[in-house]
Amino acid sequence: MRLRNVPGARETIAAHPLCTLEEDPKAGKWHELFGSDRPVHIEIGMGKGQFITALASLHPEINYIGIEKYSSVLVRALEKTGSIKPPLSNLRFIRMDAENICTMFAPNEIDRIYLNFSDPWPKDRHAKRRLTSQQFLERYRQIMKPAGQLEFKTDNKDLFRFSLEQVEPAGWHLIAATEDLHHDDAMNPGNIMTEYEQRFAALGNPICKMVISPT
Repeated sequence: MRLRNVPGARETIAAHPLCTLEEDPKAGKWHELFGSDRPVHIEIGMGKGQFITALASLHPEINYIGIEKYSSVLVRALEKTGSIKPPLSNLRFIRMDAENICTMFAPNEIDRIYLNFSDPWPKDRHAKRRLTSQQFLERYRQIMKPAGQLEFKTDNKDLFRFSLEQVEPAGWHLIAATEDLHHDDAMNPGNIMTEYEQRFAALGNPICKMVISPT
């Protein structure tokens, strides 16, 4: 995907009250920042924020954090949330690379992680960069509560099968999986679609989903 540079995006993010930059770690401070001890759910690679913003609107009893690597993308999410009235008090954003996630969150601080349509990194030599690799699953384990869950969606069957193969070697437990989410009566109810999901579903591409837990 070709990203268009947005002049001043990083400065806008740095000045925004709902945003945190990677170089300003907040490990162990998120309940204080939200002003509540509600569960914390994060989306890694949130894109323009449609999915996590919808979740935050539907579930005020949960605190949500959207993580995005690219300033030019995150700033678009800020534009969307700025139009929501009243403002969402349970939503924050971080501009950071997921490789450094353990500096931003403390052990047992996260209840749920969402990964939606992550970069497949198709070349074998880049497998460690995939957000569902054993290397990343170990990072998530360090910040997640033992009873927490990770939900992953993709239209890329090769990436999905790779992800399933990572679960057991990483010491995680597979709770549920499907290669056709939108026609799965058990897993589809309550599903919120991302921008990519809507696009791929319109093309007739089946959506895959797995739910896993570190215990």
